[in-house]
Amino acid sequence: MAGAVGRRGAWLELSVEADVEAVEAVSEILSRVATGGTSVEPAFELVDEGLAAQLDTARPAIVRGYVPVTDAATTAQAVAAVEAALGHLSAFGLRPIGELTTRVVHEADWATAWKRHFPVLRIGRRLVIRPTWRRHRPTPDEVVITLDPGMAFGTGLHPTTRLSLVALERVADQGGTDALARVLDVGCGSGILSIAAAQLGGGRVLGLDIDPIAIEATTANVRRNHLSRRIRTRRGSLPSRQAPFDLVLANLVASVLIELAAELASELRPGGRLIGAGIFIDRESDVRTAFETKGLDIESRDVEGDWVALTAVRPA
Repeated sequence: MAGAVGRRGAWLELSVEADVEAVEAVSEILSRVATGGTSVEPAFELVDEGLAAQLDTARPAIVRGYVPVTDAATTAQAVAAVEAALGHLSAFGLRPIGELTTRVVHEADWATAWKRHFPVLRIGRRLVIRPTWRRHRPTPDEVVITLDPGMAFGTGLHPTTRLSLVALERVADQGGTDALARVLDVGCGSGILSIAAAQLGGGRVLGLDIDPIAIEATTANVRRNHLSRRIRTRRGSLPSRQAPFDLVLANLVASVLIELAAELASELRPGGRLIGAGIFIDRESDVRTAFETKGLDIESRDVEGDWVALTAVRPA
């Protein structure tokens, strides 16, 4: 690690194997120091000659975070802080959390190192996530999202992203283009939800994220999908200072959804919908209460393993 100190474009990759029950908590711990972004890789096996993936929720996921390599003391302090926090987390008796491992990754090699983790993935009834480096021959009814995740969260592999996409597809199917005329994506990450909303018939989409790396990734992925005229990105958070939206997407974490509940509700027009995801099942009641307290009615609930997404509507 010390040998890489001072190299331009070098990152220290922190990785931890974690059971699905511990993924959210481990991700939050890594995000405290990982200014280069975090991601989650659920266990999967390739099927259909490597063109699709089948997830295995019984096996642990790998949570990764990226810390810029600056000087030895700062980098060592970040590693020590993560190790201490993971030790405290283990005391809560969650299902297995593995040992923290580290390795230096050079920015120029980052995308290549990650390519093996992302197959073509089918989600919901017609959504297909195609990494830029994989081939896919779409059928007429498929909606294909071409994606290069970069160093931003949101690839379609994590349950919270899949749940958001399933709920989004349902809103589009039931409400038509009027339900997606104006869409706000809070914490847009790689841009996957913004792009899906536009591909499913959305008129105008605004993606917000406080992370400049996420904004860069979203902007690049929007261009790849030829949607620059319909999707705008901006660094920042709520309030958006825009006219009310028909749909707000918020794939965050439970604590942030609770904190932002009032602002999320205020971004909706009467009759508009909010899809809130990133909710560990133990926090579902807290998020429900926060949404309902701010005048939202829970319309539907999607579940995968221990993760929940809630679709709420602002009464007309």
